[in-house]
Amino acid sequence: MKKSLLALAALGMFAGAAQAQSSVTLYGIADAGLIYTSNVGGSHMFSLNSGIASGSRFGLMGSEDLGGGLKAIFRLENGFNINNGGLGQGGRMFGRQAYVGMSGAAWGTLTAGRQYNAMQDYLAPLDIASVNTSIMTHPFDNDNLNNTFRTDNSIKYATPIIAGFQAEAMYSFSNSTSFASNRAYTVGLNYSNGPLKAAAAYAFSQGNGVSGGALQSSTSGGSVYGSNALGSAVRINQWGAGATYAFGPATIGLLYTGSLFNTGWGAGVATPFGTTGTAVTGQLRFQNIEGSFRYMLTPALQLAVGETYTRATLSGVGGGNYWQTNLGTDYNLSKRTDLYTTVAYQKTSSGLPAAVAAAGSESEAAFASGSNQVVVSIGMRHKF
Repeated sequence: MKKSLLALAALGMFAGAAQAQSSVTLYGIADAGLIYTSNVGGSHMFSLNSGIASGSRFGLMGSEDLGGGLKAIFRLENGFNINNGGLGQGGRMFGRQAYVGMSGAAWGTLTAGRQYNAMQDYLAPLDIASVNTSIMTHPFDNDNLNNTFRTDNSIKYATPIIAGFQAEAMYSFSNSTSFASNRAYTVGLNYSNGPLKAAAAYAFSQGNGVSGGALQSSTSGGSVYGSNALGSAVRINQWGAGATYAFGPATIGLLYTGSLFNTGWGAGVATPFGTTGTAVTGQLRFQNIEGSFRYMLTPALQLAVGETYTRATLSGVGGGNYWQTNLGTDYNLSKRTDLYTTVAYQKTSSGLPAAVAAAGSESEAAFASGSNQVVVSIGMRHKF
């Protein structure tokens, strides 16, 4: 009897220890606000949007200690529209992230599932849009820093952090006998040391619009850029480098990104250069240069100012420039709740219609009837 009781007690202690070494966390963000957009086809527009500062979401993440410095990890993250309760990312249950893997301080992290690429992991945190709202992102989110799409069927490895450096690489499978029909890969390098943060990354994807594989849209055979003017791209290259430096309450940032889309449009389809009269096929290139300044006016109030220059060229058509000035504030009511505002003014050249990114949308920005557009947002975000 005593032996049975001792065995039962030992088993209970073991179960308690195993439970203590495992964890599951529920988290999320609820974000909604008002947006005013001037000159949408010559008219004004007021809208209530979800996820202006951060995409509304809830998720589960967890880990289990496997011993020897290793642990099993997972993340399941859902995106949703708080205004109507609908699922985001084309109706996926866990459309933002879904992966499982293993991690160790000495070995790095290996994960498999639906994930972000190195551009999003390393360069997006340096973008001024990351500290205020997605209205500040670059035209059409051409560099994908605002997460227009994630990558499916992917295996990603991130090294341990060594002397402030970390690198990652990811490959995403087409899951078909046509190996290159819909695949993607990415590499990146990140550095963090006190006030200095710097990164460089590259991402390639092929087969946008092909059903299944690395880039899966919300509809069979549809584009991950949706009805966006970049939606017809079949091959996408994206790259960039940037850095931020903090001194006292201030942070300055400089970011360069580029993108190349092999694409084509039918007659009467919207392109960054307006609606085509005839079919256009070729290469569409963007180059984005962003300078930013962020300042904590008080421990609760942050000011963000940014200027972005974007050069767009389309083979056989021509080129033009976007200049966008961004001003944003963020006020923390508590550790979990904040209020934010953003004002963005965009001016274009060479006949390009202005198109400030439509916050909370993964589809086409609202084209202006001319070369000027203003977007103003005000909203509230709660984290749990």
